[in-house]
Amino acid sequence: MIAMIAAGIGFLVVVAIVVGIVDAAQASTWREVAAERRRRWEARQPEFHGVDGSDTESWDDD
Repeated sequence: MIAMIAAGIGFLVVVAIVVGIVDAAQASTWREVAAERRRRWEARQPEFHGVDGSDTESWDDD
């Protein structure tokens, strides 16, 4: 029974290490994807809120 518990904990440790390594290897790619998504999101914000940038006081007239 103790061996089974130790094997389960060992398995969880190995999985955590593998996930950490894979995550670290792909982190730069995911940061690029996130940056691109944020740029697109920020570019769309004025169109959703009816603010065109030149008239910033009209947002509350909707």
